Amino acid sequence: MYRRKMVEQLKLDIPFGVQIDTNNRWVKLSAIMPWERIEERYEKNFKGEKGQVAKSGRLAFAALYIQGKLTITDEETVSQIQENPSMQYFCGFEECSPEKPFDSSLMVHFRKRITAEMIKEITEEAFAAEAKMAIEKEESDGKKEDDAGQSGGGSDDNSGESGDGPAPKGTMLLDATCCPSDIHYPTDVHLLNHAREITEAIIDKLHERMLKYGFVKPRTYRETARRAYLSYAKRRKHTKAEVRFSIRAQLQYVRRDLESIAGQIESGAPLSLLSEDLYRKLLVVSELYRQQKLMYDEKTHSIEDRIVSICQPHIRPIVRGKTNAPTEFGAKVATAHVGGFTFVINLGYDNFSEAKYLEASAEEYKRIFGFYPKVIIGDRAYATNENRKYCESKGIRLSAPKQGRKSEEIKEEEQKQLYRDGCIRNAVESDYGVVKRKYGLDLVMTKLYETTLTAISVGFFIKNMERVLRLLVVHFVILLAFIGGFRPVRLA
Repeated sequence: MYRRKMVEQLKLDIPFGVQIDTNNRWVKLSAIMPWERIEERYEKNFKGEKGQVAKSGRLAFAALYIQGKLTITDEETVSQIQENPSMQYFCGFEECSPEKPFDSSLMVHFRKRITAEMIKEITEEAFAAEAKMAIEKEESDGKKEDDAGQSGGGSDDNSGESGDGPAPKGTMLLDATCCPSDIHYPTDVHLLNHAREITEAIIDKLHERMLKYGFVKPRTYRETARRAYLSYAKRRKHTKAEVRFSIRAQLQYVRRDLESIAGQIESGAPLSLLSEDLYRKLLVVSELYRQQKLMYDEKTHSIEDRIVSICQPHIRPIVRGKTNAPTEFGAKVATAHVGGFTFVINLGYDNFSEAKYLEASAEEYKRIFGFYPKVIIGDRAYATNENRKYCESKGIRLSAPKQGRKSEEIKEEEQKQLYRDGCIRNAVESDYGVVKRKYGLDLVMTKLYETTLTAISVGFFIKNMERVLRLLVVHFVILLAFIGGFRPVRLA
């Protein structure tokens, strides 16, 4: 049950004598957050009129924002809100209270209700106006340079109108990154040993019911299997023969356990004895065994939809080719950066090719701002023939070397343009560094499929909101300088 109401905001004068500073960051954020849009979408999660009244959408979103901003646990988030009057003001409390605002387990429900799609919609509505202002400023600065004879030298004839629509405007930066999840590094032997331990626990659970009927407990050889795994794990280096031998041994133990579980079920042991989590793990272990057996027989190390974590089977290996981490394990996100703001284009666990989302990104740009971008800047992966043809048809300049033979003058000018585009594209890497280092996306701690996507989306939303906050400070300083109340200091 959900009751949406506009409550009186917590007064800045706290009853026990503490006064909240109006320059406090949480007070400033509370004034610019799109609370109305958040409430409109959050209340759609509740359809019934009976039951306990749910926590407000503002409190739920504010709690996720505080957690992402400070990169803290669920329990610490609740404690911070309980102890900090400024955070209570940000959460929309009617009065300051020393009581615990909610149980930390509700944070999981908040992440389930505030989905990645919901945050994407709020992001578009909240930051589209600021991004469009940045586009218009970029266009006006470009016209001034053209009038002064200082053209960028790469737009050529793509500055006119595209078909019957408005002329393309602005620059869109495209890229993709992986947000690694907190899992054990997935070696085959470790995964199979974990699967063996789970199947042994299932056998023990099912045997509790069969014991009173006189059934003998299936033999698992768990002590022998454990010693074999420890003998392998304690050695720092392994030959290929040793790895195959250990995989084969663990496969045999898991196969025997799965057959024993099937025999217990045929003998009358109900699967209802298993908890929901244990039953889900049984299904994952069955698929994991199939994949590992197939890779062992075919002597390969790759398979479609490979499971790398039994507890989080939705996670996939993302091959990135980075020096420090050639393969990462987590969700992959494709983003478009416009005017300093980041818009999520695609977010999922599959290792998709970001190049195929160029057209979708351009169409999203058109839907949000009403026109196509004048320039699209990305890495070399985006310079496919299909993307080149699409950009040419829409009057968009794609930052990529032109095909065909070129004169030395054209080559030199092209290299200069690509260098300038590369300098502009550095902003993307900067944004990724911010959301990963400051907002916890370098190691996502959530476990469920949907909650992980929400945590990633919240990280990008915080980055955008912090930029709005900085822009407001800059505008305020400029306003004071304009009216004579503030004289900026020019450094020598």
